Amino acid sequence: MATTPSTPDNTVEYCSQCGRETSHAVRVEIRTESQKTENAEFSREPYRVTRCVDCGTETTLRMNNA
Repeated sequence: MATTPSTPDNTVEYCSQCGRETSHAVRVEIRTESQKTENAEFSREPYRVTRCVDCGTETTLRMNNA
């Protein structure tokens, strides 16, 4: 995934919906993957979440594939 950083919160990268490089808002979220409440704290994983500023399409990428 090639990116061109423009600010700490926005980056320019390819949007599959727009079909071109656009500005994206980028954030990292910690998500709980387990549906069980018991030991849920051990199933949290970081995700990179990007939202195209032009069309609003949001994509997620799991950052830890352990």
